[in-house]
Amino acid sequence: MILAIDVGNTNIVLGCFDSQSIRFTARLSTDRFKTGDEYAVLIANLLSLYKADPAEIEGAILSSVVPPLKRAISEAIRIVTGQSCMVVGSGIKTGLNIQIDNPAQLGSDRVVDAVAALAEYKPPIMIFDLGTATTVSVIDRGGSYIGGMIIPGIMVALDALSSRTAQLPRIGLELPRRMIGANTEDCMKSGILYGNAAMIDGIITRASRELGDIPTVIAAGGLAKIIIPLCERPIILDDDLTLKGLRILYEKNRPLR
Repeated sequence: MILAIDVGNTNIVLGCFDSQSIRFTARLSTDRFKTGDEYAVLIANLLSLYKADPAEIEGAILSSVVPPLKRAISEAIRIVTGQSCMVVGSGIKTGLNIQIDNPAQLGSDRVVDAVAALAEYKPPIMIFDLGTATTVSVIDRGGSYIGGMIIPGIMVALDALSSRTAQLPRIGLELPRRMIGANTEDCMKSGILYGNAAMIDGIITRASRELGDIPTVIAAGGLAKIIIPLCERPIILDDDLTLKGLRILYEKNRPLR
């Protein structure tokens, strides 16, 4: 089995691969102050919960957008499995042709998503990853990563709206009764949900015009399943895109035995 770990600003997603299939996925809250020992306890408990024997794990790979946690999570994996953890970053073979001003600035999560998308879908491709930030990655018809966008995430925008106004409450992300809200909470829910869906539709339209082509559009990230059903453009929801990309990168860089 291969253990894949995607560390985001809000959540840590773990996936355990048995051959080519995902045996299970699980989520932890990201806490940059936890130690390797503390994460080891959490990871060991998750493996036990899903009846995965740590002795069967032959390797692990980690992508992190929270630099302080790379060492803590790597140490936790070593404690639990006895295996060293491969970390996505400098020196990792990706096979991805990155054509942006400074390729070193491209986040590891966006690299991993692009690798997975190219393995499974036909370019040109647009990837929306809806997490703490909403990121957009664009891959042209030739398979080159040519750029994208970084947008304030849904919860970031919602938290700012509530904290920076005197009378707007904190709300959940339940779908309002109708798009045109008749009370404050429904207006906020409609604005954040339908507003983000309309934004995604609009970005696809404008990016397609700039590309001169109709891209395959993929959505991933913890909030994608809430927003994507409200979009009008055809979008493929792929919850496991990042984990699948991590598995591919592990295979590309698998240590010789």
